[in-house]
Amino acid sequence: MDLSTPNRENLEYMINYLADNLQVVNRGLMAPEDYDLQYYEQIKEMYDMVQMKGQLSVSEIQAVVSELGKFRKSVD
Repeated sequence: MDLSTPNRENLEYMINYLADNLQVVNRGLMAPEDYDLQYYEQIKEMYDMVQMKGQLSVSEIQAVVSELGKFRKSVD
């Protein structure tokens, strides 16, 4: 899959990949529709890092999930 093009399909793929690899129990926190394309590059950087690193420690998982939380659309 070519993730170099920012689009909704690629963003959804990366968010789902991250949720699976970070073993997120509450998938509602990582619903792809809650993320905006304006953060595509930042999310792709995290995706690339998780993919390269493979196995993450608990603290690394918490840090990535926390960072992803910053890119969620705010609910007003």
